[in-house]
Amino acid sequence: MLTLLLYKEYRLATPTITWFFLLFGIMTLLPGYPILMGPFFICFGIFQAFQYAREADDILYSVLLPIRKREVVTSKYLAVLGVQTMALFIIIAMTALRMSVLSTVSVYRRNVLMPANLTFVAFVFLMYAAFNVLFVGGYFRTAYNLGGPFLAFIVAALLIVATGETLHHIPGLAFLDALHGPGLISQAVLLILCLMTYVGMTLLSLKRSWSRFERLDI
Repeated sequence: MLTLLLYKEYRLATPTITWFFLLFGIMTLLPGYPILMGPFFICFGIFQAFQYAREADDILYSVLLPIRKREVVTSKYLAVLGVQTMALFIIIAMTALRMSVLSTVSVYRRNVLMPANLTFVAFVFLMYAAFNVLFVGGYFRTAYNLGGPFLAFIVAALLIVATGETLHHIPGLAFLDALHGPGLISQAVLLILCLMTYVGMTLLSLKRSWSRFERLDI
């Protein structure tokens, strides 16, 4: 049943513009630019899907199906995770390109902003986690209101971007800039911690959304 619901999400409740926003993963290649804004715009594309679905009364249609309300919530989360995963593949590919073939290009070597490395991918997971908790979880408080939850995410996203762009300038945290060598080991640990945070916070948000949506009278 979840497979069919996910198919419905992508075919009926996801506009073309959401898929277009996946291309913002290529922003990872931009030199002299806060590349964490790429994942933010990808989340904005997912926001467009929620807005499109709301205008089409997708939630009402879904709850009228012979399924549990919990499955409606789960399918929404799976759709979000699917888009995030697709974007992540693009981001990782661009990051690998910058860490290898493009690592000696002058515009990247002179870059004072966050480089594309394992630290960057770790912060992408934090950006996704904030979106899943603040926006997706916030949406299921009413299954209608989008503005408040997305505004909360914007604030959190800007704080994540600011943190990512600041930490590597602090003495003792230069390893966050590393593209090779021992610094990558520390970055890998950070990446694993952020991945675990993403998984844990998303699951927590999902469970809270189950409870909230069950209490709603659609």
